[in-house]
Amino acid sequence: MNKHALLEAALFVSDKPLTIDRLSKIIGIGSEKEVRELLAQIKSELEVEQSGIELTETPEGYEIRVKQEYRTTVAKLAPLADLSDGMLRTLAIVAAKQPIKQSTIVHYQGNKTYGYVVSLENKGLVKTEKAGRTKLITTTVDFERYFGKDAADIKKMLETKVAEKVADIKRVDARTDKEIAAEEEEED
Repeated sequence: MNKHALLEAALFVSDKPLTIDRLSKIIGIGSEKEVRELLAQIKSELEVEQSGIELTETPEGYEIRVKQEYRTTVAKLAPLADLSDGMLRTLAIVAAKQPIKQSTIVHYQGNKTYGYVVSLENKGLVKTEKAGRTKLITTTVDFERYFGKDAADIKKMLETKVAEKVADIKRVDARTDKEIAAEEEEED
């Protein structure tokens, strides 16, 4: 199998950045140097071809993503696609209540909030600032660029998406055991 092509494919399909170690295991190369050389080749090819995508190194690892100058135009095709539900909830809370203390979000969402905030900060969608024993969180200019809309429109979109999820959960919770049993009987 072509290791260059396999590395490129892994970066393309991954929903999060991949570390050198992870990439090494995926393509079956034990040498970090060889993986870095392949990454340099891919990066160079994407730059020379004037591609709409780029290979980027983030604090979490390497990823292939749409170049900044094209994001606004294509963001509408897959908004929120690379954000988990937890990240979306966190982002919606920040957008609606900013600046907001991280401890307040943790109160509502639990300890996973810390990871969500780190991921959102690594993506450049939020910024944090130390405030006593917690952090104050706000959205960034990249937040608006990412969604291709202004902050007010984004806030409405996120609130709608979160409201839909909450409504789905309430519908499921509202079903009684009797209704579930009746549905199961109908299926049999």
